Amino acid sequence: MPENLLWLECLLRILLAIALGVALGLERQLRLKVAGIRTHAVVSAGACLFVIVSIYGFPDSDASRVAAQVVSGIGFIGAGMILHRQNAVHGLTSAAGIWLTAAIGMAAGAGMYIVSAGATALIILIQLFLHLPI
Repeated sequence: MPENLLWLECLLRILLAIALGVALGLERQLRLKVAGIRTHAVVSAGACLFVIVSIYGFPDSDASRVAAQVVSGIGFIGAGMILHRQNAVHGLTSAAGIWLTAAIGMAAGAGMYIVSAGATALIILIQLFLHLPI
């Protein structure tokens, strides 16, 4: 692939990651959760960029090592979102959502467009329908 098209594709991957992060964050923001649109968009774009840099910035290295570190780093951020007070846990779904948003951004960064968009749609459906009182 010519170099100028590679840069364009990388930017499109980042834009896709941002759009998917916004879609995930919108549902959380409408429920007045602490991690909303901006947080999800930034996490998704950051994970996407880490994957792009690991694939194209260091072509002779193992890109899966960077992906593993993104998973660990986002897990650390998510752990900071979880609160335990008065025998109740708060923020667990938000932390899991941030973790998943990073995975979706990584999939977009790896060029897995249908997988990242499909995962986003499925998670939004889960968030909407499993939130209904039974």
